[in-house]
Amino acid sequence: MRRRSSLHSTDPGADVGLLSPVRAGSAAEEATGDAAFVRGMLDAEAALIRAQAALGLAPASAAAAVTAAAAEPGRFDARDLALRARSGGNPVIPLVADLTEATRKRDAKAAPYVHRGATSQDVLDTAAMLVASRALRPVLDDLAAAAAAFGRLAAEHRDTPLAGRTLTQHAVPTTFGLKAAGWRSLILDAHDRLTAVRGDLPAQLGGAAGTLAAFGAFAEADGAASGRSDAGPRLLAAYAAETGLAEPVLPWHTLRTPVADLAGALACAAGALGKVAADVLVLSRTEIGEVTEGAGGGSSAMPHKANPVRATLIAAAARQVPALAAVLYGSLAADDERPAGAWHAEWQPLREALRLVGGAAREAAELAAGLRVHPQRMRENLGSTGGLVVTERLAAALTAFMGRGEAKSALARASRRVAEEGIALDDALAADPALDGLLPEGRLRELTDPTRYTGSAGALVDRALRRPGPAATSP
Repeated sequence: MRRRSSLHSTDPGADVGLLSPVRAGSAAEEATGDAAFVRGMLDAEAALIRAQAALGLAPASAAAAVTAAAAEPGRFDARDLALRARSGGNPVIPLVADLTEATRKRDAKAAPYVHRGATSQDVLDTAAMLVASRALRPVLDDLAAAAAAFGRLAAEHRDTPLAGRTLTQHAVPTTFGLKAAGWRSLILDAHDRLTAVRGDLPAQLGGAAGTLAAFGAFAEADGAASGRSDAGPRLLAAYAAETGLAEPVLPWHTLRTPVADLAGALACAAGALGKVAADVLVLSRTEIGEVTEGAGGGSSAMPHKANPVRATLIAAAARQVPALAAVLYGSLAADDERPAGAWHAEWQPLREALRLVGGAAREAAELAAGLRVHPQRMRENLGSTGGLVVTERLAAALTAFMGRGEAKSALARASRRVAEEGIALDDALAADPALDGLLPEGRLRELTDPTRYTGSAGALVDRALRRPGPAATSP
């Protein structure tokens, strides 16, 4: 058994996040590394023997010996396990051999109880669920922090006018508070979905083909006649309790709903964070300048630049996770009672999706906490179309006086003058003979003021902020 060596960037097979800075150094990266999966597999093996001992299917001394051996993850070399996994197709097989040897050194009589009755997929699936549960804890905390920060921005800028944009163009005025409230709402949706899926992550135990037959056979061979017929289901409940994961109704070797649900929640979270990033990237453009990241990133060639790096990293993650989720959804179509390839295809995409969402959530929490808002710039941009941003309001107001068709024609004429001559919309309308004396003095200027046409934005912000933020994540 080789001792696990530390991973350095000079190791030829090392992946230390060089090409994925969004997850580099994040809690999610640490929680999903090879060492974390080794830890998860060892935890699964130890939980299994403890559950068997609790039901009288294994000696308590064996449970103690296996648990003690499994508590030393440094004894198990992840790289060595990976290389040896090629012969059997998964890392559980060499891990079981090493754990059996480590247990034998503690208690020779306990060694035969290692992995007894289980199959490799039981252990790796359970380990994956443990890894996911542990990785999601900091993700949920970061999402909660981002939501709280955006909630504060929404309240502060409840009535700060901003140009609403549709299909890249100015549409009608809105408020920055409503935009921030929307960001918060999306992130809370993602938090809710990840919280729900995390609570439902199940342990896996089915034996060779999902019948739990071996556990009953071992009980019978050991002379444990009492309760022999229901040894498998009872063990499944005890095993789930030992792992801290949910108890599944059935073994899910080829019933991959738990992974698909997790994939969907991760894709939703990535998309929610990606929406925030997309908006920040647009609003922080030099020619728009309505927000800036608190600490922008530099350029290798242009000293003046302060790039929206956090939003960029989040956007990159958001573009990758849906493709990874597609692989995980594809594995729902798994053949037989245990599949060839479909299960194996899940491992890397699941790990990468967890890492990307974890990194993006970390970046979002930092982005939200440091985001700088520039109301004056927002007001300047609102005026950049000379009042055209409120033509919707004017159409409604003028229709009451001159009918819908004439109002539309008058606004079309005035809009052309604004575009061609660079005059303000209220001046163009005032010069139109069709409107002469139609509106009280000063009313036209009021109608063309974009700050007075934000509709129910403030009330919608209040409505959104009544939704409570998440409580602290349970361990």
